[in-house]
Amino acid sequence: MKQRVRAVLITPRHTMLAIKRIRPGIPAYWVLPGGGVEGSDESLEAALHREVWEEIAGRAEITGLFHTVESDSEQQYIYLARIEKWNFDERSGPEFARDDRGEYQLEEIPLTTEGLAMIDLKPEELAETIREAIADGRLNPAAPEQS
Repeated sequence: MKQRVRAVLITPRHTMLAIKRIRPGIPAYWVLPGGGVEGSDESLEAALHREVWEEIAGRAEITGLFHTVESDSEQQYIYLARIEKWNFDERSGPEFARDDRGEYQLEEIPLTTEGLAMIDLKPEELAETIREAIADGRLNPAAPEQS
């Protein structure tokens, strides 16, 4: 079964970093930074650190596991993390060199129910979990750790 890692990356402005995907013939959608776990990764957290560096040239401070999403073919581990600095222009992931992958645009999304409603975050199960965590206070500016 394929394993993936992603992060709810919370910035000092209490926004969340998300990548807008624009692909021909498909409505735009957003995903959280992350990707596939590789055999050389020492742990899920190591894979997440590698993916955050490749995708946004940033260093994340992981605060904990937030949610898991499972299907017949893959498991996604979603972590909460803080991030202070990033530079999308210095991303280095192999997907960015492929013309057939469409466009990637990094955006800061307000970490509010209104902010989340403005985007089509995939998968929907994750979007709903984030909405619930915002509503019940688990994702507040003072402490983005899950309670």
